Amino acid sequence: MTAPLKAWFDHDGKLLRLRLNRPKANIIDAEMIAALDAAFETHLPTTSLHGVLLDAEGPHFSFGASVEEHLPAQCAAMLRSLHRLVLRMVESEVPILVAVQGQCLGGGLEVAMAGHLMFAESGAQMGQPEITLGVFAPAASCLLPERIGPVHSADLLLSGRSIKGAEAAAIGLANAVADDPERAALDYFETHLAPKSASSLRYAVRAVRTGFVERVRANIDAVERLYLDGLMATRDAVEGLEAFIAKRPAEWENR
Repeated sequence: MTAPLKAWFDHDGKLLRLRLNRPKANIIDAEMIAALDAAFETHLPTTSLHGVLLDAEGPHFSFGASVEEHLPAQCAAMLRSLHRLVLRMVESEVPILVAVQGQCLGGGLEVAMAGHLMFAESGAQMGQPEITLGVFAPAASCLLPERIGPVHSADLLLSGRSIKGAEAAAIGLANAVADDPERAALDYFETHLAPKSASSLRYAVRAVRTGFVERVRANIDAVERLYLDGLMATRDAVEGLEAFIAKRPAEWENR
């Protein structure tokens, strides 16, 4: 099997390129999470780094997390590793740009939102469909309100609906829409980040995220406990996941 992640340097070492490499789904499973986390842990301390560009191979950014890894036997380890990755990205002092095409759902959107700036294809489909499986999206429940406010967040998290790139930009989820989001992100980097001092950029990121990092860290801890100790003790949460895997309609008992 191919490596889950491609990693290389561009722009004379100023830009770290990371590319999800399991098309077409680019599932955010344990192996993908570990590869991303290791890449960030290894390279973010590089003092000459001006930015990171995260994108994906194939027509879709990511179909989301592994549903099998959400089942009771694995969900605690999966959530904790995903949340460690999300927090590493949220706490990054190096600007992380994300280019999104096609479907960007569930855990894929959570990873994308953990970056600083998002560039989306106009036809991209973004959403948190977890509620349709009888569960909720822990990291998104913390990140979405910070990006788009409580009203839009409640809509997306309670309905499970997907929105296109244009709507994502209109509500502040994406910074911009483009026919080629990778090129748009590269243009942004070349124009606005590459000419700057890398050390000054790090201080600017710390300043603009004052309070944000602390809130997300505290909220993820609380929501993770709610998911593991509350939700996963219910009958319907397990039924929804098992029904999805078995490709059958879920039978809710509201308990």
